[in-house]
Amino acid sequence: MLKIVLVEPEIPQNAGNIARTCACIGAELHMIEPFGFRMSDKYFNRSGLDYWDKVSVTRWNCLNQFLEEHGMEDLWLFTGRVDKSFYDAKFSRDSWLLFGRETAGLPVSLIDKYRSRCVRIPMMPNTRSLNLSNSVAVGAYEAIRNINNHELV
Repeated sequence: MLKIVLVEPEIPQNAGNIARTCACIGAELHMIEPFGFRMSDKYFNRSGLDYWDKVSVTRWNCLNQFLEEHGMEDLWLFTGRVDKSFYDAKFSRDSWLLFGRETAGLPVSLIDKYRSRCVRIPMMPNTRSLNLSNSVAVGAYEAIRNINNHELV
């Protein structure tokens, strides 16, 4: 099962929209603290609509805790700080797709550690980034296409 990982998300509506995307594609959602909101935030819950019972959400206290448990798995880091396109990635059903904070992206130390596993979403020159929830949707659907997952209808 594909896993989406949000590293220190800041905006509740983005996280809620991502939870809804995870429910729709059958992916797990992992969220690494600290968050820029509370899980009880009305915007977080409202943006997830009535999909909360259809998505598995796991909270992690910090990035180090997550990496201690899953750092050797099939991680793919999405960042604008590399040239490798996500079209060149070889995703699998067991892939973990990591996305960083809205204002800062993933930590540079993490990018340096997993440089060969870093990919970017292609976009026009002189543009910086998509909204986080859009990035997750685009990245997740490319991973699904890449692994030829025909379970979605």
